[in-house]
Amino acid sequence: MSEKEKPKAVVVGGSIAGISCAHTLALAGWDVVVLEKSCGPTTGSPTGAGLGLDPLAQRLIQSWLHNPQLLHSSTLPLTIDLNQATDSEKKVSWTLTRDENFNFRAAYWTDLHSLLYNALPPNIVLWGHLFLSFSISDDKKSVKIKVKVVQTDEEIEIVGNLLVAADGSLSSIRQSFLPGHKLRYSGYCAWRGVFDFSGNENSETVVGIRRAYTELGKSLYFNLGSGTHSVFYELQNKRLNWIWYVNQPEPELKRNSVTMKVSSEMVQKMHREVEKVWVPELVRVMKETKDPFLNFIYDSDPLEQIFWDNVVLVGDAAHPTTPHGLRSTNMSVLDAAILGKCLAKSGAENLQSALREYQSTRLPVVSKQVLHARRMGRIKQGLVLPDREPFDPKYARSEDYQELQQKNMPFFDDVPLLLI
Repeated sequence: MSEKEKPKAVVVGGSIAGISCAHTLALAGWDVVVLEKSCGPTTGSPTGAGLGLDPLAQRLIQSWLHNPQLLHSSTLPLTIDLNQATDSEKKVSWTLTRDENFNFRAAYWTDLHSLLYNALPPNIVLWGHLFLSFSISDDKKSVKIKVKVVQTDEEIEIVGNLLVAADGSLSSIRQSFLPGHKLRYSGYCAWRGVFDFSGNENSETVVGIRRAYTELGKSLYFNLGSGTHSVFYELQNKRLNWIWYVNQPEPELKRNSVTMKVSSEMVQKMHREVEKVWVPELVRVMKETKDPFLNFIYDSDPLEQIFWDNVVLVGDAAHPTTPHGLRSTNMSVLDAAILGKCLAKSGAENLQSALREYQSTRLPVVSKQVLHARRMGRIKQGLVLPDREPFDPKYARSEDYQELQQKNMPFFDDVPLLLI
């Protein structure tokens, strides 16, 4: 590589992890191209809706935007982490834990993706480019990626010095190094929806939900029932995000997805079931939400390595996680930031030492966080754990539910040395 020639990184996957890497690798002096199979920027997330950004992720994202204020204007504060129990027979709720120093912000997946994407130079993302395969050169200095152009069916090759796998929890690039690796089904699925009340701010539904949940717009609500829980918070632009976790056997999923298209019969059955569990005001929001969808919740036992030669995993490809610690997006943003810092520090000629430092910085952290999120999910769903009785909020003692607070996540306030 001549002195003037920039090293080139090829990122597979144009979700938040991939777009974040495009920012940090460009800042580290690399040429970046992002390959994304969908044909254009999305208008709605295929697998997500609302998400919570921790203070470090907020700071990092703001540093990548031309106008940092845009992040605050497109998100709402989540200053309170609130766990409350619901008695499904009496339809009453009461507070279990309350942390007023939470300091996250609530974002809508599509809004955040648009912010990050629009802050990139043009032509970095190749839309409608489906990753097929890769091969590493004998000297480990380059990697050749085979891609199909979706609109023409033409196959092309792209050569880079580094392949970044941001291809999600079902990563085919990870699979090529770990062919026997399987995701672990959690034992439950999640019904999800975003209730848009723009133009209906004074409807009975909205007035009722604001009366029942007085701190919407600043609180992250966890509703805990017997053997189930739900999550509820407000998003910018008059939207309410809800998630309801339901214990059930592992489904037979078609295609390469953990999200299921649902039939109207499935939605009607969900509507009947939800009435038995939650307070009427929340039930009403769930029933009036258009196009709810179903996520099946998987994670992965921590990997022993997240890079091979000049191929590196980031985001959900590196650490598939359950959502209970609000980690997925925050981990992806931090992966991107650390990878960029390591590459900037070591230079392209010392790629192996950069990737080794990225791995040794991130792996111990994400491994503990994934396992902690798994544990939180099992507690909240009333599932068996080796060291405690199944949790039932109706009969829980104070020490039983203190563990539910988000601030107990390992490395919760940690800022890696590389970023200081």
